[in-house]
Amino acid sequence: MANPLRGFRVDRTAIRYVGRDLQRPECILAEPDGTLWSADARGGVMRIAPDGTQTFVGQRGDDRFVRATDAHERFMKGTLPNGLAFARNGDFLIANFGTDALEVMDREGRSRVLYDSIDGKPIGKVNFVLRDSHDRLWLTVSTRVNPWVDAMRPGLADGFVALADQRGLRVVADGFAFTNEVRLDAREAWLYVAETTGKQVSRLRVGPGGELSGREVYGPSSLGTGFPDGIAFDAHGNLWCTMVMSDRLIAIAPEGDVLELLDDGDPAATAELERHFAAGTVTTDIMMRARGSIAPWMASVTFGSADLATVYLGSLVGNRIPYFRSPVPGLPMVHWRPQG
Repeated sequence: MANPLRGFRVDRTAIRYVGRDLQRPECILAEPDGTLWSADARGGVMRIAPDGTQTFVGQRGDDRFVRATDAHERFMKGTLPNGLAFARNGDFLIANFGTDALEVMDREGRSRVLYDSIDGKPIGKVNFVLRDSHDRLWLTVSTRVNPWVDAMRPGLADGFVALADQRGLRVVADGFAFTNEVRLDAREAWLYVAETTGKQVSRLRVGPGGELSGREVYGPSSLGTGFPDGIAFDAHGNLWCTMVMSDRLIAIAPEGDVLELLDDGDPAATAELERHFAAGTVTTDIMMRARGSIAPWMASVTFGSADLATVYLGSLVGNRIPYFRSPVPGLPMVHWRPQG
């Protein structure tokens, strides 16, 4: 069957927006009824109902992100809910990039820390969490370097993937260049890993007990300008990928080639960032200049709506969520199941 994504480019005039005054909507969860849940730098998630009504869910509001007078303080300190996943009972699993912990929060805003250490050491810069059909949690840690901006350079590969199951939390693969989002394919046979400073996606075969093996690069060894951040599969097997800071949206086709879907970057600012990245001299200010206007610092891609053909883009700097229609639906996610 022909790939329906070939030849597709996002029509910028067809992009619409949902949400208002959001704070760091990095990751988005979509429920079948149209409800969206967005990570929020106030210390929780923002619920956006199908009619657009917004409700912040968090134990307490933190306005540090919006009050910060410089970018370094804004992105390096305080609570920074990042990757999200539904727990089996509908609670929220939160990879908190600010507190360096995996947290769980119920729908009333009550939260607790699940993991903040591993092997007796601080866990590091927790980035993303994924729950699979066996109710196991796949957790990524980008780096143990603090502040994390100092890890934005070639040659550093101290990121890892951890697995939490009935045996507890353990490292199952390491040596990644700033581990970011992970996804499983439709059969949960392979785990795909976005390596942000490696500029590539790797994959590993998943064993019956969650062990990982056979690591290989998936697609090109370099995905071009920008840095892979969020990834998600569609039903055809294309792996969609956001390239943060160059603000490109691409997809790696099953055949391994890259499909360019949207380019919203600032070429001059991106080129400056790439030069500093190669030299190992990236600063927060240099990163901040490299961004587009649709989803500034485009960080994640989520398929939603009843038919899973509406694409929502998360971002680190934006205050609303852009969305558009895809010619192919997304791969269904592992959802939560009401109790009782």
